[in-house]
Amino acid sequence: MTTNQQLAQSYCLTNARIVTPEAVLQGNVRIEGDRIAAVGPDVDPTRGDDVVDADGQYLLPGLVDLHGDDIEGQLQPRNGARMDTAMALGAADRSNVAAGITTKYHAIAFENDPEEGRTTELAAELTEAIEDADSWMADHRIHVRCEVSQEEAVTAAIRDVQREAVDLVSVMSHVPGKGQFADIEAFKQYYETSDRHTAEEAERFIEERTSVSMSEIRDRVDRVVERANDAGVVTASHDDEDPQEVERLNERGVDIAEYPITLETAKRANELGMTTVMGAPNLVRGESQWGNLTSMATIGADVLDVLCVDYHPPSLLAAPFVETGEALPKRVARVTKNPADAVGLTDRGRVEVGARADLVLVDTAETPTVTRAFVEGRDVYRAEGDR
Repeated sequence: MTTNQQLAQSYCLTNARIVTPEAVLQGNVRIEGDRIAAVGPDVDPTRGDDVVDADGQYLLPGLVDLHGDDIEGQLQPRNGARMDTAMALGAADRSNVAAGITTKYHAIAFENDPEEGRTTELAAELTEAIEDADSWMADHRIHVRCEVSQEEAVTAAIRDVQREAVDLVSVMSHVPGKGQFADIEAFKQYYETSDRHTAEEAERFIEERTSVSMSEIRDRVDRVVERANDAGVVTASHDDEDPQEVERLNERGVDIAEYPITLETAKRANELGMTTVMGAPNLVRGESQWGNLTSMATIGADVLDVLCVDYHPPSLLAAPFVETGEALPKRVARVTKNPADAVGLTDRGRVEVGARADLVLVDTAETPTVTRAFVEGRDVYRAEGDR
């Protein structure tokens, strides 16, 4: 929806370590128009308007991010320093493609927390800007992320779910003492050391959000999920803290469990056939920022399906190269094929004939670095200089 639709030429990417869904192959990939036309060691390296020597680098499908709120850092790089929306989105486009992300779901916070740069008005502005854009490098999509502890956020989210451009809806309740913020003292300490909040604001935040009953929270969740289901939009829950909670959400039609708080919850989501999503920074750093479940623990239990940007795009590129004891194709699938399948984008996230030609070359000599990126067969990015 947000890619430049100019006609692509043909390319042949040669001498690459190709990560397919099944294996890592040494060989070539030919792109014709917007599709992958041939894959393997026997592909004629001379065919194609442009021949690109991969020089032994990894060739991966373009990464698919289902949940990244990094646009917030572009919009407000410092407290009170608001940047132009078009400038911020352009910067996010470039930084994500440089991290290998060719399909981006911006997790737009439908929430009123002005000190954090989050308002329902800004959320509406961002969804409209993403919907209207048509000249970015990557494919940008809308993830409506609804804070159900605020009725005004629920109303705004339900209104925007009607937009044809909305592709994913998640429900979250950032209530101190629950979920991500289970430790209230740690929550207070975080706010007291923040350059965007004061201790008094933390106390007010706690009072406001703990005043909403759990029955009201669940009613709001049901309203948002029902409206999303009616619109045919994939739904996700956020920070589920016990197996019974995911069971209830699954019964309501929720498809994805994001950031489960405990391993038991992640296991139950897996048993129910839900897609389990964790943050790539959690895996790369080796810990949760809030002391909750680690991505590595869910990998060890074989219940992790997808990794997402969360707040740091480079971590999504680094994540498949974190050693987990698994084959590389399985690790790569968590940031390519699996997220694409979870939201019904079965045309991408894999290096195979007929798939959309979203591809990235990755040099791993020092740290994983994208040297070339293709989106729908268009050569949109290249890193110049010696590797």
